[in-house]
Amino acid sequence: QVQLRESGGGLEQAGGSLRLSCAASERTVSGRPFSTYTVAWFRQAPGKGREFVAAISRSGGITSYADSVKGRFTISRDNAKNTVYLQMNSLKPEDTAVYACAARAGIYTSDRAPEYDDWGQGTQVTVSS
Repeated sequence: QVQLRESGGGLEQAGGSLRLSCAASERTVSGRPFSTYTVAWFRQAPGKGREFVAAISRSGGITSYADSVKGRFTISRDNAKNTVYLQMNSLKPEDTAVYACAARAGIYTSDRAPEYDDWGQGTQVTVSS
């Protein structure tokens, strides 16, 4: 189990950029280092279901993205800082949502929320037109 905390959300105009951070607890309940967890970002807009955004493998060498954000968002990680980032460029009003990071102690990334065990509280991103 790992505790996650998101930051970096806020209000931005369409076409602008934001960088979200997902900081993990220095020690996990299981004693496993953060570098053994794959991490993903999901988002949920008002009145809509949870949507996969991006995922990154344990080493950071493999990433995957939803079609809706491909080419605009970049997921990365710094295992020395126990942090995963989501750089969001060319923001659109339809990107408005609560963004949450999630972690799973596995080798492969996944775009399915039930496969992730640990979740942060989320951070609000609002994009104005």
